[in-house]
Amino acid sequence: MNNAQFYYDRPVNETPFDYTRGSAGRKALDEELHRQANTVIDIPLFIGGDEVRTGKTGKVVMPHDHRHVLATHHQATEKEVKMAIDAAMKAHRQWAETSWVERVSITLKVAELISTKYRALMNASTMLGQGKNAYQSEIEAVCETIDFIRFNAHYVSEIYDDQPLSERGNLNRVEYRPLEGFVFALSPFNFTAIASNLALAPAVLGNTIVWKPASTALLSNYYLMKIFKEAGMPDGVINFIPGQGSLIGDIVLKDKNLGGVHFTGSNTTFNHIWKTTGNNLENYHSYPRIVGETGGKDFVFVHPSANVDEVATALVRGAFEYQGQKCSAASRAYIPQTLWEGIREKMAAHISLIRKGDVRNFCNFVNAVIDEKAFDRIMGYISKAKDSADAEIIFGGKGDKSTGYFIDPTVILVNDPHFITMQEEIFGPVLSVYLYQDDDFEKTLHLCNETSPYGLTGAIFSRDRYAMIKACQVLRYAAGNFYFNDKPTGAVVGQQPFGGSRMSGTNDKAGSYLNLLRWINPRSVKETFDPPTDFRYPFMYEEKCYSAE
Repeated sequence: MNNAQFYYDRPVNETPFDYTRGSAGRKALDEELHRQANTVIDIPLFIGGDEVRTGKTGKVVMPHDHRHVLATHHQATEKEVKMAIDAAMKAHRQWAETSWVERVSITLKVAELISTKYRALMNASTMLGQGKNAYQSEIEAVCETIDFIRFNAHYVSEIYDDQPLSERGNLNRVEYRPLEGFVFALSPFNFTAIASNLALAPAVLGNTIVWKPASTALLSNYYLMKIFKEAGMPDGVINFIPGQGSLIGDIVLKDKNLGGVHFTGSNTTFNHIWKTTGNNLENYHSYPRIVGETGGKDFVFVHPSANVDEVATALVRGAFEYQGQKCSAASRAYIPQTLWEGIREKMAAHISLIRKGDVRNFCNFVNAVIDEKAFDRIMGYISKAKDSADAEIIFGGKGDKSTGYFIDPTVILVNDPHFITMQEEIFGPVLSVYLYQDDDFEKTLHLCNETSPYGLTGAIFSRDRYAMIKACQVLRYAAGNFYFNDKPTGAVVGQQPFGGSRMSGTNDKAGSYLNLLRWINPRSVKETFDPPTDFRYPFMYEEKCYSAE
């Protein structure tokens, strides 16, 4: 056993490839896109290290061409869900007792494999399966995934290094145990990096995982699972079970060995998880740790002193990158009347240049939304705006799902600041704009704060420092990630720990040590070197309470 004291220094963030024409990275990615687009694979479950095929199958298709099948995937039934729980519990003791250095080493190999050998693989699968362009995929499916792993290794070092004071005569220690039970990880479709981190963050601290990936992200998530195994992740530590969420959740959330839930997804699902665990508290060995990041209704607030060009660019990028399918995407904007015409003109110029289509065409800035359900929901909000006297569609408003699920970047100008598209999460390429009188800056800040139940991300554009400070004060709980003169998307691991409160989740800040603290169960250990042998206090002899012996 290596008894050296390990410490992992703070890493630097992974540098994205630029994928310029003719570069080695571009050539490798083009070849991998071609290979995956012309191959139909079979995606099994992974339980206890074994590939499991149930015969109950579904299809993985390209969002931009929904007739094009990329994979057939097997779905868990009740039997496989229980098998996954059993496998996680069987692996728990040995994994928990494995040196944290060994656990970290496995995850660091995952990062290295993604950075080198499987970079094109992860990008191509995310692009084709989840509808991301090359840049959006590179910065998250590759770089953010790597950053989560490398920074978590550093944060684990710091957590384990933190020990209490020991006075003379005793030694105090803290043992950082994993949770007593397994962790249920439920990952979303929109970020491959989040899927990886939801499983690996608890695992690196000694927990074992039952992982239910999103059905619309199975291609990249399957390859992630394969990479975990190649890196040496022991059998049963992470169990991969695609399938119907309600069936899997009903079994997992009632199991007595549930130690925690690591979740990113909708409010509806998270609320159900919270209520179900609350109704089953008497059945658990321990209170489960519930960690979740849910929705957002993210804002850009513009002060009259703001730079028009900066605002217009931030709105277009913030609202329409990855088709607005980010929980941090700019979804509502508050703009002063005096700046509107200039901002509108600049946005019009930008939007007129946007191309949309196949992810394999690197000229396309906008691609398809994830599936038909999402398309219909988003177009439903656009239809409400078209039918209302309180709203006007000034850009976009069209959609076509005949080949792929394409929706034009859409901007809605509203008269009513409480119009439905200003309040409800749409999760698509739709931005709603409300104009305010310049003198009503502070009043409108309070309006912004009170309009949405969410509290995830927001931005203030201003060249007036006092206005920025005032916005930060009024909007204190409106955004867990707040940006000065930048779009409200693009949090970087190690730089902007991510998460929000209110109805946006538990704000446990993925990408920092704060999230990792939720996956440990500390125990304080005190050793006394010279234990007392008499219960009486010394002063009792002086007070003649007892005769000297």
